[in-house]
Amino acid sequence: MTYVKQHRHQPRHVQSPLVQAVEHLPRHPPRHPPQHPPHYPPLPLASITYNQSSLATVPLDTTAVPGAQPTLAGAPPLPNAALLSPSNYPALDLPPPTDSQLVQQWIQDVANSGFSIPNIPVNSPGGCPNNTAAAADSTRCWWTCGGCTRDTDITTCPNTLQWGLTYDDGPAYYTPNLLDYLDQTNLKSTFFVVGSRVIEFPAILQAEYMGNHQIAVHTWSHTALTTQTNEEIIAELGWSKKVIKDVLGVTPNMMRPPYGDIDDRVRAISIAMGLTPVIWTRISPTATFDTGDFNIHGGLISVQQVLNNWEYIIGNATSMSNGFIVLEHDLFEQTVEVATGYILPDALAHQPPFTIEPVISCLNKPMTDAYIETNDNKTNPPLASGTF
Repeated sequence: MTYVKQHRHQPRHVQSPLVQAVEHLPRHPPRHPPQHPPHYPPLPLASITYNQSSLATVPLDTTAVPGAQPTLAGAPPLPNAALLSPSNYPALDLPPPTDSQLVQQWIQDVANSGFSIPNIPVNSPGGCPNNTAAAADSTRCWWTCGGCTRDTDITTCPNTLQWGLTYDDGPAYYTPNLLDYLDQTNLKSTFFVVGSRVIEFPAILQAEYMGNHQIAVHTWSHTALTTQTNEEIIAELGWSKKVIKDVLGVTPNMMRPPYGDIDDRVRAISIAMGLTPVIWTRISPTATFDTGDFNIHGGLISVQQVLNNWEYIIGNATSMSNGFIVLEHDLFEQTVEVATGYILPDALAHQPPFTIEPVISCLNKPMTDAYIETNDNKTNPPLASGTF
């Protein structure tokens, strides 16, 4: 079955103000030629462009059966995704309203959590250049402008050559192609999913979960969280958590802020809502492990530039004493093609080999620790309450 490559409810993105990868790092040493699984030849680089013709999607191997029992110990039976009614949720790709009874309850839950939310002013849209005072205020610990992190942030894996594999912004039309490749190569990933996309593609989310991939929160409408009020942040995270639980029966306990846009106010609200922030690896104030793949679709970057970014990322990753996390996406056909045709085969051919696994696994924790309902709190206790 063939789909057009852009649907009418695309989340709006902006090009990151950060350098996609690292401009002055050594390339990694030569390695074995990339290996492609059977029946999965890469699309020629010249064909991966912002205006490329859409190719057929790969159908899901299986469609989850309502009531099926996940392999996770303690997980409830799988809900019936066919019963999901969009009318019971906010409008897609728009910040949810804050006056609903559910959101008001979540706001009260945060107030009762024991966390003191810092009184940090809301940022204006436009990132660092449009918020110079905020960018200069180190007490905010605004990751976007300078890379400040707290001990509660997950930005790396603990062991050398560990890669916490992640994909953002789905599920989407070409996610089944990525899942097919991951299945063929026996790889598992963390998917940071947007609530609005879950409404559109609940069967794909169930396939990810039943395939033992990790599911985590990426907000409802993919908005920059430091530009939102406390109540708006709570609504973004709360609705994303809710729709995931409605489709899977379990609630993730990790989140990734869109654009990596997080400060101490966003952190405190996330943690108060039971969500540990996960960003991607950063090695200097201006150099992050962002492939830049998202911007192929908009014509802002070429696939060759993405692969150059990947070369710099992998070159630096091999010299680190710990593992790493890279920013990639499964929202567009182009991002899936570059992942399955080039980045993943290249990584699989690397010697010495990478350990490629979901974020929860790279932290040496079982998959059960990734969800509130299956986490026994022994190896992954919730972050302690108190002043942030």
